[in-house]
Amino acid sequence: MNDLLCVLNLLTWDARTQMPPGGEQTRAQQLATVSALARARALDPAFEQAAQEARGDPAQAVAAAQALEAVQAMRRVPEALTRELALLKSGAQAAWAQARAQSDFAAFAPMLTRMVQLNRELAEALGYGDHPYDALLNLYEPGLTGAALTPLFARLRTHHVALLRRVQAQPAPRTDFLRRHYPAAEQRGLCLSAAQTFGYDLTRGRLDESAHPFEISFTRQDVRITTRIQENFLSGALFGTLHETGHALYEQGVSPDLTRTVLASDLLGLYAVGGSSYGTHESQSRLWENRIGRSQAYWALHYPALQARFPEQLGDVSAAEFHRAVNEVRPSLIRVEADELTYDLHIMLRVELERDLIGGQLEVAGLPEAWNARMKADLGLDVPDDRRGVLQDIHWSSGLFGSFPTYTVGNVMASQFYEAAAQALPDLGAQLGRGDYAPLREWLTGQIYRHGRSLVPHDLLVRATGRGLDPEPYLRYLSGKYEDLYGLN
Repeated sequence: MNDLLCVLNLLTWDARTQMPPGGEQTRAQQLATVSALARARALDPAFEQAAQEARGDPAQAVAAAQALEAVQAMRRVPEALTRELALLKSGAQAAWAQARAQSDFAAFAPMLTRMVQLNRELAEALGYGDHPYDALLNLYEPGLTGAALTPLFARLRTHHVALLRRVQAQPAPRTDFLRRHYPAAEQRGLCLSAAQTFGYDLTRGRLDESAHPFEISFTRQDVRITTRIQENFLSGALFGTLHETGHALYEQGVSPDLTRTVLASDLLGLYAVGGSSYGTHESQSRLWENRIGRSQAYWALHYPALQARFPEQLGDVSAAEFHRAVNEVRPSLIRVEADELTYDLHIMLRVELERDLIGGQLEVAGLPEAWNARMKADLGLDVPDDRRGVLQDIHWSSGLFGSFPTYTVGNVMASQFYEAAAQALPDLGAQLGRGDYAPLREWLTGQIYRHGRSLVPHDLLVRATGRGLDPEPYLRYLSGKYEDLYGLN
């Protein structure tokens, strides 16, 4: 089954990176067929019997329990629904890419309407308590509910908006040099080097380009990342790569003992993944991208090499100016280009819209208007077109309803993990200052990565940090960072 899920991942990677447009329909059929084979294996009575027998073995009890839970959930989902979702995902992703390129939401709306309907049916089949959205949340972050998100989002929104207003009252840093011309080949070399510096093993990975950056694995021995290079925007490709590198370090760090097992497989989602949850995974991408990659220590060390790579573009820019520029707070239209402070506001917007879509309070036809109104209310921005608005993310075309909250959950967890690492590694600041990332990576591997899916997110968090999900370390980090950068003290 794990091999079949890795085949699905490989077909998905190829479709997003190099498949010719004419292959869309055939690829959708291939994905649906392999998905059906994996599902049939999971629903084979012999598999369930083996899992039942393994429950008494302490070495296999966790894997057996997860297998049985997935099987029971699968049985509640009609096979026809599973197959139609698999067929639709491939076609919808291609339709989204074309609609995004043409900034034409109406062209994508019919497929999105069907995708929403199928996800409503999926939620009903899986079952839920208070809201159908909870059933979808549980696919990506076990135990997470809309009721738990409401107070978390309220706490973050109150803090972020107040800090944003204080920042906006200060002079903006210089950023013009980030929009100069940076040749794609040089950017690619920079991205590869930065990923390797953090410890990304290129004997077990590779970097490609795609419309939307992502990481995907086919066991820990083959973990691939992509980025999006724009020659007039340096930081987009660089920080996109660092983000995906964090995901890749997680997958490459899963214990070899878990390779090709249930604990490296999301059987219900039909996905090969080693991480405990989407939120846990996102904690690592945000930790490496932001806590390390946007830090003053990182650029004090690495800026001379960057300046030497782009002497004409950065010859008149100091390390301090560059550091401030890549940490500028400025509300933006594009989520993946958002600063740390406004990023969560993007997530809250998407979560509340998709919750209303799944709950039936919002129909697809009204999505662009609702999106634009929320962007204006939350970030003060007018959306000029669909490409930079409602069509910017791939998630809904992939059927990933319920996954967006995990980005903010990941931000919160990242600060908890980082604080715990700093307590465990008294010399962490000095190590990072000289570019020695191995101690942090090894601590994270021991506490998080190696466990794969053998621990649920809450237990993993408590084990590593001593407490459950707690936004206070994250709020302390953001306040301290931006008060220093903008002289708010």
